[in-house]
Amino acid sequence: MNEQKITALWTHLHWLSVLAQQGSYTAAAARLGVSKAAMSQRIAELERAAKVTLVQRTTRSLRLTEAGQRLVDETRASFAQIENSFAQVRDLAEQPSGLLRVTAPVALARQQLVPLLADFLKDHPEVRIELDLSDRLSALATEGFDLAIRHTARPPDTHVAWALCQTESVLVATRAYLRQRGEPQTPADLQAHNCLHYPRSQDTPAWTFEPRTSSGGGERITVPVTGNFAANNSEALREAALTGAGIALMPDFSAQAELREGRLVRVLPDWQPVGAFAETIYAIRPYAPHVPRAVAALVDYLKKGLALGFNV
Repeated sequence: MNEQKITALWTHLHWLSVLAQQGSYTAAAARLGVSKAAMSQRIAELERAAKVTLVQRTTRSLRLTEAGQRLVDETRASFAQIENSFAQVRDLAEQPSGLLRVTAPVALARQQLVPLLADFLKDHPEVRIELDLSDRLSALATEGFDLAIRHTARPPDTHVAWALCQTESVLVATRAYLRQRGEPQTPADLQAHNCLHYPRSQDTPAWTFEPRTSSGGGERITVPVTGNFAANNSEALREAALTGAGIALMPDFSAQAELREGRLVRVLPDWQPVGAFAETIYAIRPYAPHVPRAVAALVDYLKKGLALGFNV
């Protein structure tokens, strides 16, 4: 095959690498911003030129043949270098620009990040942000995200992580609930209360505490709790607590406004809940030798905006 024909297939090879990464024609087409039909046509053209099957298709899935995988493996580094070089050239512009795809947990994004992102966009008019609100852990490289905001104890070793701020778990209830049911004085007293919890497993829920001062002896205490409401979203737990339904355990960023306004109060203020939620919020992205200017600018903006954390 002459050089001119090979050059004409460069785009086809790139599309094959995206198909391998995404695992389906639909996802690959969406990632590239093209139709599924166009995606299928390019792969078929590449197979005709190579005179070998590159992709094996079934009604439910696809996989690369040995030849297809070899093509992807041997061109991956070249395409990564092209992408990196283009990103560096683009960043020679004076202002950060381009599209940033960001994923973040639902509650954190709605309550804390969206106002900061809106202000960031005012200061950086050449940047566009596409925000994905999801509590699931996304595969950043596979799903095409530039940055993930994560409430985690330990970022992946294969990623670059910037600590944005510290956070803590808080135990909260309404004053009306505490007047009616009595205010707990020790963690053990929670067993007599309706505890609104985040379901972690099929096991009986339990909350762990350690004293904020040495007066408690310094030892952790784990207490089994029961309640008539559980939710895997801290906003839902907060809203249930606001109705006076019980005592809820949640990250401080979900209760910050309500604690400041007095609609919720802290329960067991001398005891710190531990182990329920991570204590650091990170900005995370897959490792790359070059960080796009828009990403770096957004991370710096979030670090400044969240520097004080969520204490009331």
